[in-house]
Amino acid sequence: MAGGRGKGLGSSTTKKVSTSRSSKAGLQFPVGRISRFLKAGKYAQRVGAGAPVYLASVLEYLTAEVLELAGNAARDNKKTRVVPRHIQLAVRNDKS
Repeated sequence: MAGGRGKGLGSSTTKKVSTSRSSKAGLQFPVGRISRFLKAGKYAQRVGAGAPVYLASVLEYLTAEVLELAGNAARDNKKTRVVPRHIQLAVRNDKS
């Protein structure tokens, strides 16, 4: 087929599926968005490639810790939904 279209004899190329930097690092937090915010915020002239990945992992860890403690506070109050008061109690009563 002319022009490289269709299923010709020589078209054995496969499309490369893009993977996000978050999935490469095994994170839930958006590495690309954090990178964009770091660059747009003028925190530094240049931002290294590993900096947004590291920051995303730290933010994800801290969020998981606070949410776990807030979930425990909600369960202690016999509630199934975490409200801001539970987050406040969790942060206030955290000993570590």
